[in-house]
Amino acid sequence: MFDRQAFEEALLVVQYRTRKHLQHPPEPIQLQAFESVASTNQILWSQLDQGAGSGSAVLAAQQNAGRGQWGRQWSSPPGGLYLSVALLPQLPIAHAAQLTFASAWGIAIALRGFGVPVQLKWPNDLVLEGHKLGGILTETRLSQDVITQAVVGVGLNWQNPVPETGINLQRFFAQQSDREATLSSLEMLAAIAAQGIVSGYHTHALKGMETLLPAYQALLLNLGETVQVDGQWATVTGVAATGELSLRLLPPGGESSSPLTNHLTDIYLQPGTISLGYRRSPP
Repeated sequence: MFDRQAFEEALLVVQYRTRKHLQHPPEPIQLQAFESVASTNQILWSQLDQGAGSGSAVLAAQQNAGRGQWGRQWSSPPGGLYLSVALLPQLPIAHAAQLTFASAWGIAIALRGFGVPVQLKWPNDLVLEGHKLGGILTETRLSQDVITQAVVGVGLNWQNPVPETGINLQRFFAQQSDREATLSSLEMLAAIAAQGIVSGYHTHALKGMETLLPAYQALLLNLGETVQVDGQWATVTGVAATGELSLRLLPPGGESSSPLTNHLTDIYLQPGTISLGYRRSPP
């Protein structure tokens, strides 16, 4: 059974530990916890229709119809964290990706405050030691091409079974024999994720993309990696504020130090165009 009081106490700890990096909004996080739902995003949209405000959140021990990117089913067995948080931005639709960037970055910063060296895999994955720790699904509603409501859903592996490409936090901490785990409960993980989302977005709203983008890219797993795009080699150089992956095409042979360097072409790929690995490619 989820302990609400432990969650509220954990929020204070998270706010204190992340105060140097995240701006915390004045609105409290209002969380409802369920044993099992079809989808936490779906429940939260219903609550928004009934007047729920920014910072409203829904957590479930299990989802029966969890969703991932591109409409894929998100496996949500017991033991994981399945959480959705409502935001009420006023953001142009062209900047929709910034909601995911801000949320992923905020969660990563909060986890790092508890000794979990998370990295980010474009566009929406959280990666730990070369394995997938979790992912984010952001859904929005518009009014005249402006995003007025958003639900940010996150799934994080706590002690649930994971595939070979995944990792859960229980396994990670079990391998850290030289130190005591500072993240020892699902309530603490829920506080980290919820506070990371609202504070990540609040930091973005206050400081702008010129601050968020470099901070996001500093945690980008595949930055500098060489990948193949339509038969050509390219180097990942970052992400654009509008959500595209930025790459620089390399000359034949893949040598960036070629005399043709000054004539290299930058390209931008939409999410879903290319799948990056969870581990960096060898140089």
